[in-house]
Amino acid sequence: MRTMPVKQPSRDYHPARVERSATPRPKGKAALPKLKIPKNKTGLELEVEGKVVKLTNLGKAFWPELGVTKRDLLQYYADVAPVLLPHLTDRAMVMKRYPNGAAGDFFFMKRAPSPRPEWVELCHIEHSSGNVIDFPMVQDLASLLWVINLGCIDLNQWYARCDDVDRPDYLHFDLDPVPGASFEKVIETALLLRQGLDALKMPSYAKTTGSKGIHVYVPIERGPTQKQVWGFAKEFAHALASQAPRLVTAIYVVAKRPKGRVLVDYNQNAWGRTLASIYSIRPRLKPSVSTPVEWSELERGLSIDDFTMKNVPARVRKLGDLWKPLLAKRGRFKLEVYL
Repeated sequence: MRTMPVKQPSRDYHPARVERSATPRPKGKAALPKLKIPKNKTGLELEVEGKVVKLTNLGKAFWPELGVTKRDLLQYYADVAPVLLPHLTDRAMVMKRYPNGAAGDFFFMKRAPSPRPEWVELCHIEHSSGNVIDFPMVQDLASLLWVINLGCIDLNQWYARCDDVDRPDYLHFDLDPVPGASFEKVIETALLLRQGLDALKMPSYAKTTGSKGIHVYVPIERGPTQKQVWGFAKEFAHALASQAPRLVTAIYVVAKRPKGRVLVDYNQNAWGRTLASIYSIRPRLKPSVSTPVEWSELERGLSIDDFTMKNVPARVRKLGDLWKPLLAKRGRFKLEVYL
């Protein structure tokens, strides 16, 4: 029998495999159950689609000044789960845990903790060092609640799905104000960025970061490696900065960035990096949400604080998921034409 050489991990190739749960997921596109988490309990075991999720410390204050508890955080994510989950499915999740609330210390956790429910599915990714990291995946409402119960306020999933962690299906730009730059300048930069993408016939979608800036995403056909996507984003960011040097910078070294500009951060496209996902609550003084917006809303002007955990569920019920095109197979850009 002829043996084939095993491809080793490298900067451009990282073996990965999915570890599925023995508990089958519901078939089809059945509506998620509407959950109301009791306000008079500090902990409970909740059955969700045949899986039992243990929720703990529900009364813990996550925003003490506002009276917002861990239970409120869990309830928000249960409310937006129908539009959130499709954007997380089959992607490794980096956990950013705030065990003592938004103002407390946090830590990053890549490996799925043990013990854990047997229905939490894993993405095993071999890094170039040879280490294999067992990332959890948020595949359904039960695993979403499990992750949030660990103290994750925002969600940070990989750009590429676990069946090929080297080939993402979107590229993005993180628009971050340098000290001295207003949010109005961030909006101006986003509109300029869109104009440049339109010139290349690349579809683009915007969301607030929920913190200080705006994310702009482009859905692409899978094919280019993460490194190639990063290279395109870098070239585009520098071209944009040269076009509007008084507004935009693409300088990544903090000490060298000119003040009062908006950083077009392309480096978050690098392999293994993550950004806060769509509909993520951010650990700020107020629980603002990374929210999809229409370009017309940016043209009229808006504020980060316009979108919070209190009003985003109602916005979703009214408008649906404005980022649904990022999930579609059609309409994705073939980035190879520029590589």
